[in-house]
Amino acid sequence: MFNRRKFLGSSLLASTGWFLRTPGTTSFTYVNKPIVISTWDFGKAANAAAWELLSRQGKALDAVEAGVKIPEADPNNHSVGYGGLPDRDGHVTLDACIMDENSNCGSVMSLENIIHPISVARLVMEKTPHIVLAGDGALQFALANGFKKENLLTPESEKMWKEWLRQSKYEPVINVENKKYSAADKSFAPGGPQNHDTIGMLALDAAGNLSGACTTSGLAFKMHGRVGDSPIIGAGLFVDNEIGAATSTGVGEEVIRIVGSHLVVENMRLGLSPRDACRKAVERIVTRDPQKAKGLQVGFLAMKKDGSYGAFCIQKGFTYAVRSGSEEKIYESESWFS
Repeated sequence: MFNRRKFLGSSLLASTGWFLRTPGTTSFTYVNKPIVISTWDFGKAANAAAWELLSRQGKALDAVEAGVKIPEADPNNHSVGYGGLPDRDGHVTLDACIMDENSNCGSVMSLENIIHPISVARLVMEKTPHIVLAGDGALQFALANGFKKENLLTPESEKMWKEWLRQSKYEPVINVENKKYSAADKSFAPGGPQNHDTIGMLALDAAGNLSGACTTSGLAFKMHGRVGDSPIIGAGLFVDNEIGAATSTGVGEEVIRIVGSHLVVENMRLGLSPRDACRKAVERIVTRDPQKAKGLQVGFLAMKKDGSYGAFCIQKGFTYAVRSGSEEKIYESESWFS
């Protein structure tokens, strides 16, 4: 017989998660919460900031914002925020979006001179009737809400841009970092500076609610005004609190073509695991143009409502970071091409 007092109103707190009673039955499903996952090795530091909130019963929305602000403010990260590589005209333009458990969402595109676009995106969500603000309009909104203009082009990024100008050849690399596996410490060592990428983060809080955030400086040396998938709800990020959440990384144009993160969530709705849902989205990109796909990197990262997670990418080298009550680890994603 079900004991309401023992199970605290149909849930039992475990060491790293909860057991939830299936409605109308006496069976229970293990839920791994709270938990936060994010793209790439630099997601580990971002996860740590998010975990500070999640581990104290904080909201997933607050956690993902706090988490991605870490790489946004890191001058050594050349693919997100301050220190990001500029477009071909020398402008550092930032894109970001955020989405909560109630399908509320906000986004900024081509935002300049603001160090934390994710926080501006959240204010768009909370203070305006809109979802997206872009360019000068996004900047005006940020300044009106207390953000300060800052020069985001660091000396190192400016030097890299000027070196690129010698040939002005646009050639996106496969991965943000070249990864070499060390059997000794079971980790992936980063290589030298690369062209582009983003951070996408998904969190499930102790209350069982999902939220996500995505922020980037976009493809290095892109055309001025170019916007990728990162700030587009359904492409770079999607959250459905009944099913799960997904985010993407890599060449944004290919993600937009298939509305990738929404597709991953819909695959999970059909019963696929997070890993298989991501693989199915990658398959759609690869099979449309197999030859083109050999020169592309796109990766998807997903989490279900029960806290299970998984990833899949086109090429080897995409990593993701996980933080929960039972683990703090970086994994390498499975890939279509070995």
